Amino acid sequence: MDVRYHEEFVMNPRGVQLFTCGWLPASSSPKALIFLCHGYGMECSDFMRACGIKLATAGYGVFGIDYEGHGKSMGARCYIQKFENLVADCDMFFKSICAMEDYRNKSRFLYGESMGGAVALLLHRKDPTFWDGAVLVAPMCKISEKVKPHPVVITLLTQVEDIIPKWKIVPTKDVIDSAFKDPVKREKIRKNKLIYQDKPRLKTALELLRTSMDVEDSLSEVRMPFFILHGEADTVTDPEVSRALYERAASTDKTIKLYPGMWHGLTAGEPDENVELVFSDIVAWLDERSRHWKPEERVRPPSEPKKLHQMAPTKITHVASGGGTDSPVPAHNRPQRRGSFLCGLGGRPYQQQCRM
Repeated sequence: MDVRYHEEFVMNPRGVQLFTCGWLPASSSPKALIFLCHGYGMECSDFMRACGIKLATAGYGVFGIDYEGHGKSMGARCYIQKFENLVADCDMFFKSICAMEDYRNKSRFLYGESMGGAVALLLHRKDPTFWDGAVLVAPMCKISEKVKPHPVVITLLTQVEDIIPKWKIVPTKDVIDSAFKDPVKREKIRKNKLIYQDKPRLKTALELLRTSMDVEDSLSEVRMPFFILHGEADTVTDPEVSRALYERAASTDKTIKLYPGMWHGLTAGEPDENVELVFSDIVAWLDERSRHWKPEERVRPPSEPKKLHQMAPTKITHVASGGGTDSPVPAHNRPQRRGSFLCGLGGRPYQQQCRM
């Protein structure tokens, strides 16, 4: 199945330009919507491209956004001042897609990898009845005791975080070496200049720690359907953390699958046969839960309207087919965006943004 790819920049309420992209079946309406939440330091257009194509080939509409400071979005590289801002940006952009006339009756799923798993869970907590489910791949949903800093260290770092918030002083191991098993794929990922590969900034590290602890304390509040996938040989996020989510969540529809011998990067760093197995499991789970919703089933209490400008029409720059080739897309062959939450930057050329 051929896949249409599009991308555009949008403006968040803080005036920061963010990169968004999407993959759609070329010849049919998507059977459901999937919203990508990428991991720490990662991005959507290149690192998650294969994921987008695989899911769109299976008939899904797939949409992603690079967080502020990540990938092609503006902002200091991988600087997370407030994790709640990152979640709010995703919430507004994803809901702007769901509000489109062609998509209002589609099932909507979150897809989170690693730190993106925490983003997905916080999006669910922000609006518990909105999402129809989540796929959580090696999620950062509870801090592992193996890596949790000593309370004294946390106290010392907290005292200087507002003085030197952007300093890259937090020592860490090479995550790429630990996350991606296949050496060829590992080197390809390392050459992706959009991926942040420096030491974490002080404020960012503390925000990740606080977020992990916050999510850990609220695992029992998770009520949406979810599917956790985790490699048993993962040394980046602990598989036992995923077991804790599965056991403590209040969801009545919950599934967990642990893959023997697999590492953290289940969808991008494993040998091809393992990657195909993982995506086969993901698509099967999604297929069982995708449906067409009647308008009355989507009725929600009115909320305060967002005081933001309407987004310009989506700019589709090229098409990604199953083989990865590109070709122009006619402007008439795309869904129209209505009442978007983010300010569009239609007509802006595709470009890499400068960051601090």
